[in-house]
Amino acid sequence: MLNDTSNPVLKRPIRCALSVSLAPLTLALLMVSACSREKPEEPTVSVQVVPVKKATIEQTVKSEAILFPLAQSAIVPKISAPVKAFYVKRGDKVHAGQLLAKLENRDLAAAAQDNEGSYDQAQAAYAIATASTLPEEIQKAQGDTKAAKEALEAEQKLYDSRQDLYKQGALPRKDLDQAGVSLTQARNQYELAQHHLDALMAVAKQQALKAAAGQLESAKGKYLGAQAQLSYSEIRSPINGVVTDRPLYPGEMAAAGAPLVTVMDTSSVVARAHIPQEQAALLKVGDKASITVPGEEDPIEGKVTVVSPALDPNSTTVEVWVQAMNPKGRLRPGTSVQISMLSRTIPNSVVIPSAAVLTAPDGSNYVMLAGSDNRAHPKTVKTGVRQGDGVQILDGVAEGDRVVASGAYGLADNTKIRADAVQESDKADRPPTGKETEKDPK
Repeated sequence: MLNDTSNPVLKRPIRCALSVSLAPLTLALLMVSACSREKPEEPTVSVQVVPVKKATIEQTVKSEAILFPLAQSAIVPKISAPVKAFYVKRGDKVHAGQLLAKLENRDLAAAAQDNEGSYDQAQAAYAIATASTLPEEIQKAQGDTKAAKEALEAEQKLYDSRQDLYKQGALPRKDLDQAGVSLTQARNQYELAQHHLDALMAVAKQQALKAAAGQLESAKGKYLGAQAQLSYSEIRSPINGVVTDRPLYPGEMAAAGAPLVTVMDTSSVVARAHIPQEQAALLKVGDKASITVPGEEDPIEGKVTVVSPALDPNSTTVEVWVQAMNPKGRLRPGTSVQISMLSRTIPNSVVIPSAAVLTAPDGSNYVMLAGSDNRAHPKTVKTGVRQGDGVQILDGVAEGDRVVASGAYGLADNTKIRADAVQESDKADRPPTGKETEKDPK
């Protein structure tokens, strides 16, 4: 009877016992289910955020360059002769026209003296030719002409007188004809003498003077040539500068065409660089520039003096010169330097730190904006001029936006961030390197 399950009285205690035994299991299942539904806490990334500001940014062109002197002269003798004496040594300052060295020149001095004597003789011969010889010949021709003219006049009078007598019948025709013949001969003689005088005055005198002048010029040319040869034995500086090389010693043979003394003008130096054509197009003569020399703390100010109008055929680059003063001689020609040339200044530019600009897989640039919801959001930007640790933003962000300056790499969109304060001394994370148009908020 006790096991009769059909009895309702017997069934009730059994259900209560089952309920009591299942309660702990149900509670455990409910706790497990509640734990499984609880979300993990979202991580927060610590980053540095800077506000976007406007500043003046400068576009510069930088390049490696070699220093050259402002002017240089490797002085070579035109003659080969032993060095008689040097009057300067390396490091001496010289001025234009100063005597630097002298070569042996006794043979040249003798030749110059000989040609000077020949020149003096030619001058004397020219004076004699113009003062005595030609006047005598001209005087003789003038006398002959005068005598012929007088004879012609006499014959003319005789002919006229006989013609009158012939008309009166007091003189035969034969005597009149004879007087006419004599008159014609006298006229021809006069014309011949006059022609000779004219020729002597016009041609003979000119040719004689030309011959005498030619001899004088020839003698003068030889004399000047000998003097020039003598002057070649004196080596003088064509420029102001400093003696940088003197390879020979007194007594050694100086060869024609081989440098004997080198003088450089280092009061100013010229840094010559070869830069790509697209960068050279940004530059013009007169642009401000600076030269950074190894071992010197401060850059040296200069300016662009040459922008070559043609490309170098070997490197297809443009040669650019930057000139700077060198009063203390600290800049030495031949030194490798870094030059920076200011091509333009852009005021009121939107500038952010270069570290804030990231590159997407497709090659575009973007930044991570720090939103008001304390989350990072990517924003595509278009960059412009870069200067130092700052970069100009042409499109994408505006003044007043906040960008992640440090810690943005690898951040996903909508990542929760915590902005750390940027210290004033933290130059690497500050936005522009140019002159800001407004003060930083304190």
